[in-house]
Amino acid sequence: MDVAIDLSWKPHLQKEFDEPYFLQLTEFVKQEYGQHTCYPKGSNIFAAFDHCPFHETKVVIIGQDPYHGPNQANGLCFSVKDGIPHPPSLVNIFKEIKVDVEQPYPKSGNLERWAAQGVLLLNATLTVRAHQAGSHQKKGWERFTDSVIQIISSELEGVVFLLWGGFAKKKSILIDQTKHHVLTSGHPSPLSANRGLWFGNQHFSKANSLLSDMGKQLISW
Repeated sequence: MDVAIDLSWKPHLQKEFDEPYFLQLTEFVKQEYGQHTCYPKGSNIFAAFDHCPFHETKVVIIGQDPYHGPNQANGLCFSVKDGIPHPPSLVNIFKEIKVDVEQPYPKSGNLERWAAQGVLLLNATLTVRAHQAGSHQKKGWERFTDSVIQIISSELEGVVFLLWGGFAKKKSILIDQTKHHVLTSGHPSPLSANRGLWFGNQHFSKANSLLSDMGKQLISW
């Protein structure tokens, strides 16, 4: 696995890349991609970082696993490639945006447009074997992405973290809430949304309100 990552992140993450666990993770990922169909494609594994430079990070959204179906995952959590049907969680995200900030429901589920505005769309696990959800968990990715969250917390200021669902909420302990903002809600998956834990959270308008208070550019969701 070639760690082809945006140069702005390298000085902050190089220590992680040099750790024994990351070298073991690299070998595991190489073997998996060599022997099985895995997602996203190799060049997109670090896409979340490539589309959102370190010092431009204003909002962080944390997902769990890449999509494991063909042509879905593009390296950004909750995002799919252009022309791919929107998975249920993404449908509910767009429905909430439509009501919350009165944006029309978009044709494309590709969230690179958010990343370009400073939204880091970070899955806790960056790779997965096709049709096997969670197959690359507990191999080292979580240690790496937890370190990413801690580095953002330590080295940046005024970042808005959107933590959706129990898994993401557990990451709040990694964030210095005296200098950052944390918004939590249920997960946008149908199971959670249909129980009234997602719709109406207004996270998109609230995030923009916080950014506005800090004098930062708003996100066009």
